[in-house]
Amino acid sequence: MRQASQSAKAERYVVGLMSGTSADGIDAVVVAIAGRNRGLKARLVTHRHTPFSRALRQHILQVGEDGRVGEICELNFRLGEHFSRAALAVIQQSGLPREEIFAIGSHGQTIHHLPRARTPSTLQIGEAAIIAERTGITTVADFRVRDMAAGGQGAPLVPFVDWALFTDDHRPRVLQNLGGIGNLTFLPPGAGLEQVRAFDTGPGNMVIDALVQQLSNGRLAYDRGGRWAARGSVNPDLLAGLLRHPFLRRQPPKTTGREEFGRPFVAKLLAGARELKLPDADIIATATAFTAASIAGAYARWILPELAKAGGARLQVILGGGGAHNPTLRRMIAERIAPAEVVTQAEMGYSNEAKEALAFAVLAHETMLARPANAPTATGARHPVVLGKIVPGTGRRDWP
Repeated sequence: MRQASQSAKAERYVVGLMSGTSADGIDAVVVAIAGRNRGLKARLVTHRHTPFSRALRQHILQVGEDGRVGEICELNFRLGEHFSRAALAVIQQSGLPREEIFAIGSHGQTIHHLPRARTPSTLQIGEAAIIAERTGITTVADFRVRDMAAGGQGAPLVPFVDWALFTDDHRPRVLQNLGGIGNLTFLPPGAGLEQVRAFDTGPGNMVIDALVQQLSNGRLAYDRGGRWAARGSVNPDLLAGLLRHPFLRRQPPKTTGREEFGRPFVAKLLAGARELKLPDADIIATATAFTAASIAGAYARWILPELAKAGGARLQVILGGGGAHNPTLRRMIAERIAPAEVVTQAEMGYSNEAKEALAFAVLAHETMLARPANAPTATGARHPVVLGKIVPGTGRRDWP
């Protein structure tokens, strides 16, 4: 990696690209990065969200659940073009010349994630060679597979970035992401990377979003402002049934996705709600409560017992992801984890929506410098590894 070793710049500009479980579009960022480990600094230069068309989003979701090999093959290249355009657009928005971009880090689009299969495996698409060719910029992608090769689950990968940017010397923190899937990173005061705990808590927005789309006959993509849930009442019988899902009691490290909380789960939930003759608002309210209760249950089982080791300091929970904009969900979470302090990443000076794209910019930066950036305590990997695969950009003269 001569490019990395020859660069003497104190601050490097890296593009991060992310499309999550909900497949609603691409978050693209330009981030200025310097330092390392807990001395790492990541300054968001600009953020741009490019939504997928309704037809493309439905195609991605369909391919992720029952796509044929040919469909996956073609969609891989098609999404590579979309990620390329998103990268070029956010660079233009930043006002930086393309030559100033050190690298692009692309998470891609998860199509399937099977950490508990007979042969543990994962697949993210959005061809990195297309991105490197269209932009001319060295691209790092396919981050999850090296961690899985080392015995990990390939997720979550954001905890390294959470640890580097958010660890406080005096109080315990949880970074709670509310994307399609909910996941947390627990940071004891002054934590070393080996003390970080992180895992998926269950669904974040994906069940709520799927129900909103069905109940609105496709007119709505999500419960904007949590208003639909706010009009309903939580049904305790339906909620109790949802909370019996075996994933919620599975011991960390653990990850989940559409394979467990996708279309079949939503269809079963909706059938149960119809048997109870629940109005639509009650269904959305109960699904929202399910996300909040699954998060609170994870804290009760695996985080709160650790707080005694942190000297009894009051826990601070920092919400990020699209769900942080849902006040009904925020309220339900806060009520269930009181007396913890609940704030959003925006209140901490970071964009709620840009966090994961920023994280993959940081991970790409670490990969380019040959630095391990997984958290084995979070993924279950046997040891730290350098993540991702590097596709050199065009016109490079400093590669072997």
